[in-house]
Amino acid sequence: MATRRRYTNDERERILGDVARLGVCGAARRHGVPQSCVSRWRAEAAGRGMAPTGAKAARAAKGGVKAAPKGREPARASEAQAPVAKKKAVRAERAAAGTSLAVVTPPAGAEPRLATTSASAPAATKPAARTAPPRRSGQKRRVARAYTPSQRAQAIERVAEVGMAEASRQLGISRYSLWNWRGRLAKAAAGKGDDPTSGPAATDIEAQRDREILSEWKQHPGLGPSQIHNQLRRKGIKVSTNTVRRVMVEAGYRPPKVERTKHDARFESVRPNHLWHLDFVHRSINRADTFTLILIDDHSRFVPGHGVDDAERADMVIETFEGAVARHGKPELVMSDRGSAFWSWRGISRFTALLTEMGIDHIDAKHKEWNGKVEVFNGNLHKEFFDAQRYYDVAEMKRRLAAHLEWYNHARTHHALGGLLVPADRYFGRVEQVLARIEAGAGRDLGDLLELRERCLELFKVVSRGGVPEVWLLGQKLLELKA
Repeated sequence: MATRRRYTNDERERILGDVARLGVCGAARRHGVPQSCVSRWRAEAAGRGMAPTGAKAARAAKGGVKAAPKGREPARASEAQAPVAKKKAVRAERAAAGTSLAVVTPPAGAEPRLATTSASAPAATKPAARTAPPRRSGQKRRVARAYTPSQRAQAIERVAEVGMAEASRQLGISRYSLWNWRGRLAKAAAGKGDDPTSGPAATDIEAQRDREILSEWKQHPGLGPSQIHNQLRRKGIKVSTNTVRRVMVEAGYRPPKVERTKHDARFESVRPNHLWHLDFVHRSINRADTFTLILIDDHSRFVPGHGVDDAERADMVIETFEGAVARHGKPELVMSDRGSAFWSWRGISRFTALLTEMGIDHIDAKHKEWNGKVEVFNGNLHKEFFDAQRYYDVAEMKRRLAAHLEWYNHARTHHALGGLLVPADRYFGRVEQVLARIEAGAGRDLGDLLELRERCLELFKVVSRGGVPEVWLLGQKLLELKA
């Protein structure tokens, strides 16, 4: 194993004497000394500001400056300080005249002399300021690495096998890091610090997990354990539904008693804006009746529009529907129940006339299961919005309802979409990109990953219905070729 070389004071002074003439690199190459050592010796000599010793004292004695014997003070201090005061006076005069002094290292046996440099002298004669060396083209910036506890344990074992220097060369880890990890491990064995080869304690991990669950539940108290589980999965936090339920029950959660009716008949549209469901939600706000109209897309469960009124009126339905069409385009089909705002017992209702004018088919939901998607949404709206907090007036309810629906479209995961996707992901056609980013661990809060301005909308399409080709533009059928 190589031993570290040591230098005497005379050797250091001799090397520093060549620095002024050859520079740090030249002096280091001439004497076979690392450049870092020469730089450190020069910095230490400049910071001490002490009288020269060793070789410097010998050269100073040859130049006429004699050191006083040890234990005896000089006879006349003023005579010893006279040359220094004279040099300061000359330096001040030169500085006022635009010149400066520089000490020139003399050859062996010659006296040191002062050289003057003018302010108008070429810039090449002035010492260049120390700057960081420029980075070579193609050279990458070094970035600090983070090591897992298992990697640290393997590195320490490697040090014990092959030694510090060889382990550092093989693993590409600095010797300082290896020394630090080994020292911390020894202190941890003595009970004086943390162990770098072990992660956080299991109790700390469980406490952090419980805080994440309760924080999500506190923000959205209407969500159940399975929904909280999906919200955490989208953020990259893996926890089972049973664990979420146990933590929530310990914090005061009481699961609701819901009677569910199983049915086998199930359908789903194949594309966005193929079928929209419409329905009203009735709720009293401080003894004031409110009727909230909900429009939901069958393919993605996206809510393209909503409206609030004090009764089921056709005017509000038409206004809300036209606003949703202006923002998101026309649907091909619309399904609703036989409410007075949608259908007319005599003749054609105003809403049906509007759909006929737009070329949209109106389907009557003869069974409540047909309109089941919006019915389930209305039930969740009662649980997650109306029952979660109290509203003092209708204006406050309208304001918070808009924010809730915005969160539902872009942040609330849906069981029917696999538990990881939100309605906006499927409605705007970004399912593959979102799933890829979630699997790659994009982060805790994905947010709105893709700008809606960059979404791809299907403006023109050609379909075949029953063997008959049809041409559609912006949801409107333009041409139907007869067979």
